[in-house]
Amino acid sequence: MQQAPSHEDGGLLKRSLSSVFSLMGLQLGSRILTFVLNQALFRLASPQAYGTAAIQFELILSTILFLSREGVRNALLRAWPRDTSIHGQASNPSNGHTSALTNLSILPIVLGLPVSLATTVVYGTLASIDASRQPYFHVALSTYALAALSELCSEPMHNQAMGEVRTGVRVRAEGLGITCKTLVTYLVLLYDSTRPDPGDFALVAFALGQLAYSAIVFLSYVYQMGYPTFWPTRLVTRPSSEATTSISKFYLIASQYVDVSILHLSLTMTGQSLVKHILTEGDKIILSWWSPLQNQGGYAIAVNYGSLVARIVFQPVEEICRVYFSRILYPSVAEAKFKSTVAQPTKRSLVQASEMLLSLVSIQLSCSILVIGFASVYLPIFLHLLLPSRYLSTSAPKVLAAWVWYIPVLAINGVLEAFFSSIATPQDLRRQSRWLVGFSIVFILSAIGFYASDFGDVSLVYANIINLSARIIYAAQYASTFFKKNKTTHSWKTSMPAWHFLLAAASSYLAISMTNIHDQAVLLVQTGDRGAVFSTTVISHLAQGVGMGLCCVVTWWITSGQYLMKRVQMKTD
Repeated sequence: MQQAPSHEDGGLLKRSLSSVFSLMGLQLGSRILTFVLNQALFRLASPQAYGTAAIQFELILSTILFLSREGVRNALLRAWPRDTSIHGQASNPSNGHTSALTNLSILPIVLGLPVSLATTVVYGTLASIDASRQPYFHVALSTYALAALSELCSEPMHNQAMGEVRTGVRVRAEGLGITCKTLVTYLVLLYDSTRPDPGDFALVAFALGQLAYSAIVFLSYVYQMGYPTFWPTRLVTRPSSEATTSISKFYLIASQYVDVSILHLSLTMTGQSLVKHILTEGDKIILSWWSPLQNQGGYAIAVNYGSLVARIVFQPVEEICRVYFSRILYPSVAEAKFKSTVAQPTKRSLVQASEMLLSLVSIQLSCSILVIGFASVYLPIFLHLLLPSRYLSTSAPKVLAAWVWYIPVLAINGVLEAFFSSIATPQDLRRQSRWLVGFSIVFILSAIGFYASDFGDVSLVYANIINLSARIIYAAQYASTFFKKNKTTHSWKTSMPAWHFLLAAASSYLAISMTNIHDQAVLLVQTGDRGAVFSTTVISHLAQGVGMGLCCVVTWWITSGQYLMKRVQMKTD
């Protein structure tokens, strides 16, 4: 039975949009500061040390965190009580359902202990000789594992903040943490550079920076939300029928503390996380085994710069999409208890979700065209400004050039998979897991094929593009089937950019790339020093690009932007 339309839908949209802009603003501020610090950091750390920390140690960190918390996060986001304000808490935080969710939010800490131990031991045993021979390698590795466990201690507060749509709490915590992480790493590297044997503390510097991040994030959450409870509370409600009829006693015991249906969903998503993690971090896994440490450092610095746009713009959009679609499509999920089926969304909610998804994809397609057109032209100019001289001889320049094509695919995949994870049932997740295994095979074969064709480390970026493209097709097909099953019009054709905008973008690309001033600017930067960026020729070329870019944005707004905004507002008013 469908629910009656509610005026809460429009309010949720406005709050979500407000959260996105707040998220972007805070991300932008923290990233600008860390960008400046990173410029100095890259010049202090050798490519070998940076490659070990940013590729191998970060892989260990992300493995522990992803496998321990990702499934629980997604399940709790869909199950959190809906009677919460954007800055408030649930109307009755002491009820049994909220207590069950609070208990479940402790699970990542429990999972993190064996996962961190197993991951650290396996990596410490299999690490290459070049990596393990670096000074204080095992000390740094142990510190990274400790940092991961410390970060997991923030999960109860993180899940509460996201469940209550208090995204500002998270961004303030993580923004401050990132700043402190970079500052601590830089200060230790700066001290190390003044010693008689510089370089000994390089890995320790990155490890201490990560530990500082975890500690600051935890303290920031505590300051904003109060100290969390790490001991589960026994529920007074009776065990569900699923628990009492289970062959194993696991659910019977668990039902005394958590809602077993939500626990089942969490474990299903956690199991899927393993395959998804291999796909997400596949480039680091392959790079750790096959690429020299110096090239790993070059790849890492290129990814660091290339993913700036993703972290500032796309990540906030993806995070809010998870909250928005979870709440608007299934506002009664607590009552549904996440059995094999989910609560029935309203017709109004379905239409609004469809319009929002199409609008987001349309905006990202238009932005992708601008990124590819303008970034590919101006990247050769900025390479010599961004990269330290000793990184120019690594794979960094080629990887950055490939990232120009990777960013659009990353953005579109993020929104579509956020939609999928917000509405998928356990059966849908298991079906996707089987497909993800196939996608991982495609990724590995693609990477091997590109490497065999002498593409070098760029092979990993191209393989990721193929992998994400396959996942985009899967998620888009799932969305189409979902709306068709619910008798809601959903046409991907409406998300295509207008021909006026495409013409403006193509004309702008030709105007900035097929001229003598472009060739002169690139040659001047490549043959001169860093001051050449501020020469009249280069400044004129940059000004030309800014002017053409503004023309494209105005064209998009006139032909598509206004219509998209009005279309979404009409569906929510």
